[in-house]
Amino acid sequence: MNTATITNPIIWADVPDVDVIRVGTTFYMVSTSMHSMPGCPLMKSENLRDWEIVNYVYDTFENNDAHRLLDGTGIYGKGSWAASLRYNNGRYYVCFSSNDMQQFYVYRTEDIEHGPWERSVIPGLHHDPSLLFDDDGRVYVIYGNGDIRIKELTEDAPAIKSGGIDQLLLEGGREGINLRIEGCHAYKLNGYYYLFFIDWPGVGNRRRRQLCYRSRELLGPYEHKVLLDDDMDYHNNGVAQGGIVNTPDGDWYAVLFQDHDAVGRIPCVVPVSWKDDWPVLGEEGKVPLSIETKLPAAHPKPLVISDEFDYEDDRLALNWQWNHNPDNRLWSVTQRPGFLRLTTGSLATGVLQARNTLTQRTEGPACMGAVLLDTARMKPGDHAGLVALQSHFGTVGVKVAKNGDKFIAMSLNGGNGEEKELETVRFHGRDVQMKIHFDFENSKDLASFHYSVDGSEWMPIGGVLNMRYTLDHFMGYRIGLYYYATAQIGGHADFGFFRYEKTER
Repeated sequence: MNTATITNPIIWADVPDVDVIRVGTTFYMVSTSMHSMPGCPLMKSENLRDWEIVNYVYDTFENNDAHRLLDGTGIYGKGSWAASLRYNNGRYYVCFSSNDMQQFYVYRTEDIEHGPWERSVIPGLHHDPSLLFDDDGRVYVIYGNGDIRIKELTEDAPAIKSGGIDQLLLEGGREGINLRIEGCHAYKLNGYYYLFFIDWPGVGNRRRRQLCYRSRELLGPYEHKVLLDDDMDYHNNGVAQGGIVNTPDGDWYAVLFQDHDAVGRIPCVVPVSWKDDWPVLGEEGKVPLSIETKLPAAHPKPLVISDEFDYEDDRLALNWQWNHNPDNRLWSVTQRPGFLRLTTGSLATGVLQARNTLTQRTEGPACMGAVLLDTARMKPGDHAGLVALQSHFGTVGVKVAKNGDKFIAMSLNGGNGEEKELETVRFHGRDVQMKIHFDFENSKDLASFHYSVDGSEWMPIGGVLNMRYTLDHFMGYRIGLYYYATAQIGGHADFGFFRYEKTER
């Protein structure tokens, strides 16, 4: 059997707050999706290296003005955080907290790849939660930042158990610590309770690191060790936050992530050995760039795809996510076969307030996305095109003036989300192609913008965008197809294709 060689990072794209389990020979992973919908993406793999998106936990999880991007600010950087994935007695569980809703959500299904998912909502914020199914059938959630709490849930985890355990479990260190312990991943193994956390010291290496607390008793006392303090020689950004999983052959691995600037938070696999019932991460304290495994080799599936928008019904490939909740009345891939049609149904002041912006991740070391846009049905005041989406965004697109004249424009965030035009070019045609190049190699974090009126000669426009990962969005750059109205609703923008290329490392 050919075996898989894992090269870190396993995915050079924004897949943060990973949690991995194994059921049989298949590994499943969930990650944070915040304001992208559908949310809580689920991926599967046979070897921890080659991952495929197979489902989402929800299409949307709330339906208020903020989630629909109608309140002027939206839920950028909020939404669902740090989901926990577990399997117990034939059922899969995903739970997370929502900072904007101040609520804790638990989803259950017997079919992780197809659903349906049953939802429960529990009041109160449960920061970075981890579900723990104990040997005696009792169920707990362990959560918090610095002060870690434990709360008992009813059987099957739909609610807080009346009279159950609800208390402070342990207190993380304070002295010399900028960010106290958080990001819990809880396990019961070999007679021990293991709680994995990260913290961020203000002394020593001053980077995120991985810790483990353990106890033979659920309620402690707990002892702890630093398991990993390594940055893979990348700008002192620690590889940390995640959990552990074993293989069918009994080998153990940790799946963690690393902040990688503008592209986002990228997952890595770290070998785990055991000494005196403590997990030992890495090789001599380092994350190896290459790992030989006993796991089967497989054909990788793309995380980001090209799309000719050739669908039989209005259901997009799983690689796509909307920016906030979509208005499903106002998009279609069947009204005009072979085109994504976006229709305006509300006014917006800029691209960050545009409904139905359709996005995919960007990938390192470099990538490019291009679209064909038919502008025939755009109305005066409309804007449509491609966006490099983060708080510090950049766009290339077509705008229609009040008198109907059309211009190709490149803009960026000039402050407070307002679009600042760097260059405009008069456009007399109907169809135009646009593309954005993203360069993440060696932390360049540059995006450049181009257009073509004939599909062969490409012209640069505007300037280079210096991409920055900012915490108000808390997400790596995505490439998005946008359309919004500033004056009147009811126009159409038809996108004929999205074509994507990734530079291989």
